[in-house]
Amino acid sequence: MKKTRVIESIKEMQAHCESLRLSGKKISFVPTMGYFHEGHLSLMKEARKTADHVVVSIYVNPTQFGPKEDFSKYPRDFERDTQMAQSVGVDVIFFPANTEMYPNAYQTYVDVEQVTQNLCGMSRPGHFRGVTTVCCKLFNIVKPHSAIFGKKDFQQLAAIKRMVADLNLDLEIIGLPTFREPDGLAMSSRNFYLSQEDRSSALTLIGVLRLAQKLYADGERNAAVMIKQAEKLINGAQFTAIDYITICDATTLEDVNEIKGEAVMALAVKVGKTRLIDNSVLGEELKA
Repeated sequence: MKKTRVIESIKEMQAHCESLRLSGKKISFVPTMGYFHEGHLSLMKEARKTADHVVVSIYVNPTQFGPKEDFSKYPRDFERDTQMAQSVGVDVIFFPANTEMYPNAYQTYVDVEQVTQNLCGMSRPGHFRGVTTVCCKLFNIVKPHSAIFGKKDFQQLAAIKRMVADLNLDLEIIGLPTFREPDGLAMSSRNFYLSQEDRSSALTLIGVLRLAQKLYADGERNAAVMIKQAEKLINGAQFTAIDYITICDATTLEDVNEIKGEAVMALAVKVGKTRLIDNSVLGEELKA
C-alpha cells in the first residue's frame, strides 16, 4: 500500500497541488479536525471514488471555538489518524501548525451572514466565521476540484455552499448523509466524551428525528406541534439540556411555522457535559 504523505507547509501544499492540476489530475479534498471515525473514512472513500488524488487536512481550528469551549481538550491522535487515512487510500495529509494558518498580524475573516444566524449561530457566536474562514483558506491552499463534507453539520455545509457560490470559488461542494453508529447515534469525535449513562440519553436525539419523520409521514405540517413532541422526549431523558430544537427551511435555515417546502429538523442537546448536534430533512429516509 502506498504510504500517505504528510505536508505541513502551506507553500509546499500549494506547489504540490498546482503540479497535480497542471498534469490534469483531479483533486478531492476532505477538511477535518482529526480524531477520525468511520464517518470521516466514508468521506475519504467517496473522495477516492471521484478523484485521482485525495487530500485530507487535519487541523483543529482555534478560531471556531468560543472561550468556554473545548479547544484544548478536543481529542487528538495524529498517528492513529494517519494510519486510518492510509487504510482508505488518502494520498496526502495536510497538517499545518497554527503559526502557518494564522501568523502574527493576521486580520482577515470570511463572514457568511444569513444562514449562520439561526441554530448554532445563536449559541456559538463567531463559530461560523471561524469555519468559513478556515475553509476558504484551505480551499486556496489545496486547490481542490471538489470538497466533501458530512450532512451532520448541516448548517456548516449550508454556510460553506453559500460562501463558495458568493465568492465564485472554483470547486464543487459535496454533502454526504450522516454516518451513524449501529444504534443510530450520529458519529462524532465528541462522542468520545460520553459516559455509558450519557450515551443512553444521547440516543434520544435519533429518537426525536424518527418521531418527527413519522409525524411528517402521517401528515403533520405544524412545526410547533412537532417541536413540542421532540422537547417532551428529550426532557424525559436523564442528563439532557436542550440548546435548540427547530424546524427550518433547508436552504435559508430560517424557522418555519408551517412546513410547505423542503424543511429540516435540527437540534443541539447537551448530554452530560457534551454538546451534540443532529438533523434530518423531513420526508427523506432516515438511515439509522
